[in-house]
Amino acid sequence: MRFLKRNRGIASTEMEKVLAIGGVFFRARDPVALGRWYQEHLGVTLTPSNHDELPWQQEAGPSGISPFPETTDYFGDSKQIWMINFRVRDLSAMTAQLRAAGIGIDVDPQHHPNGRFARLHDPEGSPVELWEPAGRDAPR
Repeated sequence: MRFLKRNRGIASTEMEKVLAIGGVFFRARDPVALGRWYQEHLGVTLTPSNHDELPWQQEAGPSGISPFPETTDYFGDSKQIWMINFRVRDLSAMTAQLRAAGIGIDVDPQHHPNGRFARLHDPEGSPVELWEPAGRDAPR
């Protein structure tokens, strides 16, 4: 949606933008067990089922949205059509925590200009990427 904005007497067009990711919704063979896994191992609370529960609160910071070619092997199994990426404060600490819980995780040994990455899969095989932003973008 575009709207006309007056800035010091000069008319300009400015696009309205979304503020953040409002939710991630996907199919699961066992939604209850998978939701529990995300809560227990990644600290992501599920969408509240009543008004007394609070939703997961994200920290402000960078996020990425990237469409990939449908032939990509980046997500692993070709049947996987999505991958979620979670921003983390300390990738080394998160990796140690997941490994202590018996969860396999592969840390990319390369330090990319935008940070460090690691890959794991949830119990239903969906890829989950963890990202520790580099430099000034890193939440501390």
